[in-house]
Amino acid sequence: MTQEILHKGKFLDLVREGNWEYVRRTNCDGIVVIVPRTEDGRVVFVEQHRKPVKASVIEWPAGLVNDKTSHDPESMESAAKRELLEETGYEAGKLERVAEGPVSSGLSAEIITFYLATGIVKKHKGGGDETESITVHEVPLAEAESWLLAMEKSGRLVDPKVYVGLYFLKS
Repeated sequence: MTQEILHKGKFLDLVREGNWEYVRRTNCDGIVVIVPRTEDGRVVFVEQHRKPVKASVIEWPAGLVNDKTSHDPESMESAAKRELLEETGYEAGKLERVAEGPVSSGLSAEIITFYLATGIVKKHKGGGDETESITVHEVPLAEAESWLLAMEKSGRLVDPKVYVGLYFLKS
């Protein structure tokens, strides 16, 4: 089946393939989601304003693989290490790939790969690169679900992938 580009953006293409329309990224080779846990049992979330949903969103650290020529080519694991350090200030002692799958299979061609990060060591305050404004939250794993509920009640959105990561941490 042939693909037709309905719109070509700087970072996304809108594609038609048969009766399907979907988006695909033009600037990366994949997406990594990192689920970090400190040695003393805290999980590390990030919060940032997301324009498409017009709200602050609580998420796991995440990012694009091979999205900048300054670090091309990179593996999924090296991208996960880089994104964890950029966004949270933590360096991963160990990364374990735990799952891979679509983000929103009816809307996007994106496939994400989850990594558990353990043995993490704080190297700097985090906050992302020059294009990001990220707040880092460290929450005891035992209190994570009630903390997330409080964040929702305060008007923030919680990315559902957060609950997937909590499942991996607890299993």
